[in-house]
Amino acid sequence: MKNLKNYLSIALLVLGSGFIFTACDDDAPEPENTVELITNVTLIFTNTADNSTVTARAVDPDGIGAQPIQILDDIELAANTTYTLTYEILDAQDPTDPEDIGEEIEEEDDEHQLFYGFTEGAFVNPVGNGNIDNAADPVDYNDQDGNGCALGLDTSWTTGDAQTGTFRTRLQHQPDIKTCTTGANDGDTDFDLTFVLIIN
Repeated sequence: MKNLKNYLSIALLVLGSGFIFTACDDDAPEPENTVELITNVTLIFTNTADNSTVTARAVDPDGIGAQPIQILDDIELAANTTYTLTYEILDAQDPTDPEDIGEEIEEEDDEHQLFYGFTEGAFVNPVGNGNIDNAADPVDYNDQDGNGCALGLDTSWTTGDAQTGTFRTRLQHQPDIKTCTTGANDGDTDFDLTFVLIIN
């Protein structure tokens, strides 16, 4: 009887181990990459001459819900002036504990890129109308991902003469496909915002 108990114990141990190995099967599906949940975006233009700032905000209170994105401010920049553009990007569904999505984008820089579109002639540097329509068009990126490709959380802009137009910023989520030549239509869009641009 003692030997039978030992055999049963060994059999149960083997069966238990077999279950554990099956539970750790390498064929288990990997978690999907999803677009970021973003409720608040603030563009921060810093004048490189005197460090004064111009901010422009957009909010989407329910994230991916039915409410439309609201543009709260125009972008009002001085003519013939150089600015650095940075961002505050938040998931503030819980206003008492907002999540800094900008940090997450930096951590996943090889999966994200910001693209830009603007009224032709609004800037003397970069020239043109941005790179949303053509990824090879010039934008002055100050930051790169680990592969040396543009990210876009830090860019430079020099305005031209006084005029009114538009300024568009579009964040693409490009897991497993981002290269130095992927464009604004590759991957999924985390946000796509168009502001009134006033240069005076």
